[in-house]
Amino acid sequence: QVQLVESGGGLVQSGGSLRLSCVASGIALANNVMDWYRQAPGKQREFVARIYTSGVTAYANSVKGRFTISRDNAKSTVYLQMNSLNPEDTAVYYCQGPANVWGQGTQVTVSS
Repeated sequence: QVQLVESGGGLVQSGGSLRLSCVASGIALANNVMDWYRQAPGKQREFVARIYTSGVTAYANSVKGRFTISRDNAKSTVYLQMNSLNPEDTAVYYCQGPANVWGQGTQVTVSS
């Protein structure tokens, strides 16, 4: 059974940084494409970043140059380093794995 558990969210001032973690169990992380999504209040869930099995990454235009997705296969963990945060980044951030499995999400709030 695949399980994903996110952590690392919190309250940060505009311009600050946070690093989110997603610990995966029940899968071999190295063999799977992993995504980060986010959902702001009153908005649809949107794609943020992806890391392919090759290590190639992809980002939404809104976060390109500010966010970095990475993974540590030995720790079965995917990370999302978020820099230069602004209030528009406020959302619940979700990790997504294979077979459309989602974590419970972690809240990120950026104050102006």
